[in-house]
Amino acid sequence: MNGMERKAEQFEVHRNHLQAVAYRMLGSLSEAEDAVQETWVRLSRSDTSDVVNLGGWLTTVVSRVSLDMLRSRKSRREESMETHLPETFATHSDRNDPEHEALLADSVGLALLVVLDNLNPAERIAFVLRDIFAIPFNEIAPIVGKSETAVRQLASRARRRVQGTGKTDDAGIALQRELVDAFLAASRVGDFDALVAALDPDVVVRDDRRTAQSNVTRGAKALAMHISGRAQAAQSALVNGKVGAIVAPRGKLLYILQFTLIHGKIVEVDLISEPSRIREMNLAVLDV
Repeated sequence: MNGMERKAEQFEVHRNHLQAVAYRMLGSLSEAEDAVQETWVRLSRSDTSDVVNLGGWLTTVVSRVSLDMLRSRKSRREESMETHLPETFATHSDRNDPEHEALLADSVGLALLVVLDNLNPAERIAFVLRDIFAIPFNEIAPIVGKSETAVRQLASRARRRVQGTGKTDDAGIALQRELVDAFLAASRVGDFDALVAALDPDVVVRDDRRTAQSNVTRGAKALAMHISGRAQAAQSALVNGKVGAIVAPRGKLLYILQFTLIHGKIVEVDLISEPSRIREMNLAVLDV
């Protein structure tokens, strides 16, 4: 076995881990695979004879590649903000198997992918490496080009944004989540009676995707009939400090659901898809 074949064999041992790291950093399977492929190119061109921990070396490389891709993506968004939606709001199909990416996104957490996209590139790298993969701060510092103290601050700031800021009523949040999760579960399986049971009989639904004349739906049965079986890509999350839902098939955000809950019933639902409105929202995950 020659040197290149040996490198290829070693690389394949770490491929799944590298893809997992890159996917959480980039939120796109096609981009993650591009990052992994670039990592292989850099390995093939490098002398790693003195590298003691090849897995760590490869993780550093794929992280740096992902950071460059995130920064490039951010720059493209800023340049075209007036005429293009951010990638998070796109509904394009990646070149990869959609079913495979859907399973991967679901395993990571749809809401987490959406919330991570709100972080700046350095925050996202620091959070993913520290909080998800438990990489020491002193190893993250050279990846993002900052001091260890600065990286600690980045990770802390990212954690607050991911998990939500400010004090919350834990008991109240738990009750809200129980009702919202029951509502979403009933929708996924098409349980009409359970859907109606979660709703106030006179529930009001406002949908900003519709025209002003038809954007309001009234009544529990009307709403239950409309959404039965349609919440496959929905996951509960904190929306402006209250339990709502993020709808993001394959981790690509389509819209947000805000709920008004009174006496254990959903009395109002606001479906928000307008990107400018979503950008103003404080989104956080319930579990990390």
